[in-house]
Amino acid sequence: MKKTALVIMAAGIGSRFGGGIKQLEPLGPNGEVIMEYSIHDALEAGFNKVVFIIRKEMEDYFKEVVGDKISGICEVAYAYQNIEDLPEGFKNPPERKKPWGTGQAVLSCKGIVNEPFIVINADDYYGKEAFKSIHEFLIAEKAPIKKYDFCMAGFILKNTISDNGGVTRGVCKASDDGYLTDVVETGNLVKTATGAGVQNEDGTVTALDPDTYVSMNMWGLTPEFFNVLEKGFVEFLSNPDLNRLKGEYLLPSVVGELVTSGEASVKILETNDKWFGVTYGEDKYAVKDEFLKLQREGVYPKTLY
Repeated sequence: MKKTALVIMAAGIGSRFGGGIKQLEPLGPNGEVIMEYSIHDALEAGFNKVVFIIRKEMEDYFKEVVGDKISGICEVAYAYQNIEDLPEGFKNPPERKKPWGTGQAVLSCKGIVNEPFIVINADDYYGKEAFKSIHEFLIAEKAPIKKYDFCMAGFILKNTISDNGGVTRGVCKASDDGYLTDVVETGNLVKTATGAGVQNEDGTVTALDPDTYVSMNMWGLTPEFFNVLEKGFVEFLSNPDLNRLKGEYLLPSVVGELVTSGEASVKILETNDKWFGVTYGEDKYAVKDEFLKLQREGVYPKTLY
């Protein structure tokens, strides 16, 4: 069986969640956290290694809640995202409190992940369909179209909006044959009477097509991508216009630049599964209801593992 890894980004700090570690919030009928459902779906799809990206200070608690449970089922490894882990010649501003974004998070896996891999957020529920599609893409024997041959789960915008406030998504453009042509990280996406839009600073809303593709940070990648991330992080930090207190090195931006330069092809694998997650504290009540419903419908067993 070809080795494939599930990489889970769980090191982020949920500033809008309102306390606690949202990645480890018990939300399933038996106290499961969201990523346990993603792990279940990924293993079912054929992935056979799990890599958790966490902050070092949460390691003991993380292993107690999730890691030790999963280590009895499949190979498990840990990568640590550290705000101070910067390329030679760069220093972290003392006032900065948050890590440097999803690009830095995945870069922390270099040397740990040496096989094709899928990367996801710990606090998003993706459904089963995308895991199956991405795994099939990663193990398929095919001639690469470009230097880098990647894929992504293409969620539909209207299926990914929170009822409790604005969210950030990578808004995508696609070619007629289903390949990514552009992705723009877009904040303050909200529900509207007609579907979805971007809420502007003055309170007005710019409408978007509710059926457009968005990235939920669910990418199918290969180990060569780590070299791209490493080089790109230096370029990112070297930008004189960078906001060093709040700027983030973001995965969709890195992939988007590869697509624009013609170095990468990214196949959009459409999924109609409905997203849910915990951007805001209020989201957790709806998420609990959704997981209970999925269990009652038989989508998940009463005990995941």
